Amino acid sequence: MTVDGGEVASFFADEPVGEQVYDEVVRLVDRAGPATVRVTKSQVAFRRRQGFCWLWRPAMYLRDPAAPVVVSVALPRRDEGNRWKQVVEVGGHWMHHLEVRDVAEVDREVAAWLAEAYACAG
Repeated sequence: MTVDGGEVASFFADEPVGEQVYDEVVRLVDRAGPATVRVTKSQVAFRRRQGFCWLWRPAMYLRDPAAPVVVSVALPRRDEGNRWKQVVEVGGHWMHHLEVRDVAEVDREVAAWLAEAYACAG
């Protein structure tokens, strides 16, 4: 995996759950194939030809966040699962936002969503 931009460790410096979630997402994305990670001030983005997954810290924007990290996944369809905090149609694809409080929540279901998103971003 190629990391472009800022440092992941700096982005999650005071949020250990976020760094653990990042490590698990990297592991799952690596199973699917090569991708680029871009770290900016506001998010960590996973890309192929298009972006397919983003991690961001709600505490950067909200006074009382419900979770330390949100995993946002771009799918070509609306997933009707009940785990999503929010699902929004953006530019012909669906953005699914998952609040994550513990790395154990990045499970087989999340792995399947990431694999689908990865395949569609190629």
